Amino acid sequence: MTRLPWSSPSSRFLRPKARKHYRLPFIPVKRTGQFLVLLLSWSLLLRAEAISILLGIDVLERTRFAPLTGKRVGLVTNQASVDSAGRPTRLVLKRAPGVRLVALFAPEHGISGDIRAGRHVSFRRDSLTGLPVYPLYGDTRRPTPAMLAGLDALVFELQDIGCRSYTYISTMIEAMDAAGELGIPFFVLDRPNPLGGRRIEGPLVHPPWESFVGRIPVPYVHGMTAGEIARMANRMGWVAHPCSLQVIAMEGWRRDMVWGDTNLPWIRTSPNIPWATSPLYYVVTGFLGDLGADSGVGWTTAPFQYVAGRGLDAFSLAQEINRIGYAGVQALPVAGEHGGAAVRLEISPRTSANLTALGIYLASRANQASHPSLLRTASANGKEMLCKLYGNASILTLLTRRQSVGEIASEWRGSERSFAQARRPYLLYGEAQSIQRENRYPRARPVSQEDQ
Repeated sequence: MTRLPWSSPSSRFLRPKARKHYRLPFIPVKRTGQFLVLLLSWSLLLRAEAISILLGIDVLERTRFAPLTGKRVGLVTNQASVDSAGRPTRLVLKRAPGVRLVALFAPEHGISGDIRAGRHVSFRRDSLTGLPVYPLYGDTRRPTPAMLAGLDALVFELQDIGCRSYTYISTMIEAMDAAGELGIPFFVLDRPNPLGGRRIEGPLVHPPWESFVGRIPVPYVHGMTAGEIARMANRMGWVAHPCSLQVIAMEGWRRDMVWGDTNLPWIRTSPNIPWATSPLYYVVTGFLGDLGADSGVGWTTAPFQYVAGRGLDAFSLAQEINRIGYAGVQALPVAGEHGGAAVRLEISPRTSANLTALGIYLASRANQASHPSLLRTASANGKEMLCKLYGNASILTLLTRRQSVGEIASEWRGSERSFAQARRPYLLYGEAQSIQRENRYPRARPVSQEDQ
């Protein structure tokens, strides 16, 4: 084997004569150093701005839990309800001085978030706190008087995904109504909308089609936080028994922020929402399952990121999507389940595309590509669920038309504008919310082994 000149012990250092072959170009070290310092300072400043976002639970901790001191508290919660350091909110409140956390309430998917969609949630004891966990997606979806007996406050903190059909907001509305009926103060510990606060898309729910996947008349994508929706619902008559409501608002969150801007870790909110980008894809392909098409749920690590179905030409559909030309939306033909073909979507959280309209467009293509059509073979329950998801029965007609994404989106423009105006008095966060430096609050201490 030929030994390279610098590989032997005797050649550990290059001779002066050879060194000229390895001479580096001259670099103005002082100027480069100044540039690197500025670049590092700028990066740290951006990170500091992200870190300065405080969740509602963080703000509550800073007040030493004053609003809840001396009260017997119930908490609507699950595994994604954590403070900015990752500590479960139920542990934080259980250990909070002066607060008596006595009951927990679990939404769809249970307190651990591992129960599949639509499955019955049962009563259990919480392994972290030892407290009873009353299910709000079982025999009842509303806290009963027996569950609320003896409570002085009911606190809601669930991480929503910004889409109307995700049931956590419906759980909040039912809990508000139950608390209002019994005169129990209701608190919302606010959290970010992962889709941001600007995106408003889709039709409103028509009263005959109100359901647990469409409990209130907001667009399919509403651009609001749970706390903002609670304020609006309490004043707009969406809660039959308005409650004494207090929203513990975040600090530092802005409407232009998507989840990636918050510098907060994403915790799986339910089995098929594992990533911070999952809500985007849920909006686009959430209609496919009840239609009988495939969105990648159950066979990929990226649920809702695929479009597949019998008779669907994945290559042609991918080309069709890409020809639309939305910045931040790309479609790729890939191998699907059982050797079939599928379209994989790649969507930027900041795309200008109307994601809900894109979803109806894809559902209609999947329906029309199948022979017989998916609507003809869909069950009565499937068709009914489609109407509930959409908010009215016109979706059954939309799926048989050959419309562009723009034409579909134009049908909602009037109601979207009306909603954007109606929601304004209830918004808590602006486009560029300023944060007083003296009010900055350091992140809570990191999660310890004891907390886990």
